[in-house]
Amino acid sequence: MSDRFEAKAVTGFCRDCLASPLATPDTAARLKARCAVCGSPRLRFHAEWRDLTIAHIDCDAFYASVEKRDRPDLRHRAVIVGGGERGVVAAACYVARAAGVRSAMPMGQALRLCPEATVFPPTMSKYSAVSRALRRRFLALTPLVEPLSLDEAFLDLTTPAHATGIPAALLLANLAREVEANLGITLSIGLGANKLLAKIASDLDKPRGFALIGRAEAANFLAPRPVSLLWGVGKALAAALEREGVRTIGDLAAREPMWAARRFGQIGLRLSEFARGHDRRRITPDRPAKSIGAETTFRQDRTRLEDLSDALRPLAETVARRLQAADKLAAGVTVKLKSADFVQRTRSTSLPTPTQEAADLWHACDALLRAETVRGGFRLIGLSCDRLIDAGETGPLGLLAPQTSVTQE
Repeated sequence: MSDRFEAKAVTGFCRDCLASPLATPDTAARLKARCAVCGSPRLRFHAEWRDLTIAHIDCDAFYASVEKRDRPDLRHRAVIVGGGERGVVAAACYVARAAGVRSAMPMGQALRLCPEATVFPPTMSKYSAVSRALRRRFLALTPLVEPLSLDEAFLDLTTPAHATGIPAALLLANLAREVEANLGITLSIGLGANKLLAKIASDLDKPRGFALIGRAEAANFLAPRPVSLLWGVGKALAAALEREGVRTIGDLAAREPMWAARRFGQIGLRLSEFARGHDRRRITPDRPAKSIGAETTFRQDRTRLEDLSDALRPLAETVARRLQAADKLAAGVTVKLKSADFVQRTRSTSLPTPTQEAADLWHACDALLRAETVRGGFRLIGLSCDRLIDAGETGPLGLLAPQTSVTQE
């Protein structure tokens, strides 16, 4: 990211042997440079590399990478992790992605695109074990770890970098090297001046990536990119911004913050800061989840009960995987429906036995759905679980009779 910043000497480091500082005279030389110590081409140059301490770490095709680790013969072949014929893709390696396979795609469609793929059913206990091992390594570096999912997290390395005198970039490069050697999976790392920039950076160089976005370059780097790149901008908000003539992040940065606040409220004010490369959010350590869920917005409103029921199946599989990854059982479930005119209703029930199985979740939610009067079209359906307990824990939750509640807003 630093090729535009030549005001001070740009040095770098080797991701493989951690040699530093490295310096080359110009951009063209950097593209061809190799480490003088180990000969590796995996060098990173950045004017601020010694100062950046906020990281976003994302495992590359996590489930598929774990399966490839255990099957070295599949290293260069397509691998898909997913359910049965009516299931969805949970993960696809980069070979399968090159054929067009994507997460949440129906398995039938995925196999038509990539018929030569080897398919593995999800083994959440195995993925959870790798995730826990990875988390222990994060926590060995810093207590300020904010997990986002089983395979990604934010880290604040300000304190360890200052205490040891070792730049965060080198601590992270060493972490990636050790994880690849001992856990058999690869990481993509984004290092930035704040959470927004770190998260964007981690997506720039996948797989096995290591990208940096500094404070000085942030505004210029963000300006030409679509406003949808900003955290919190979904399809609906992106469309609303486009109606106001805001298509790029630079378009938003050019507007006064109070304009954004008047048009879009508090989120508009926050997005105005993001557009300038500012992010005040701090990295907060893990907090116990109170609920785990998933939802989907339909491209066209659905009116038939059977169509809504079918839409619950992949949601149940997704939530089950998340429960298994968190090592939790659910004692309650909720179905959420949002009508075409944005009226939202929820229907909840307790489960006779806490579970983390997709079939149990789907049957309970399907019963809730069928007890609902389905009239008109629906634009969204969601499934969530609450009253979470640790897997293996037994107690009175399993003895509760089902209790149903309905809310509408």
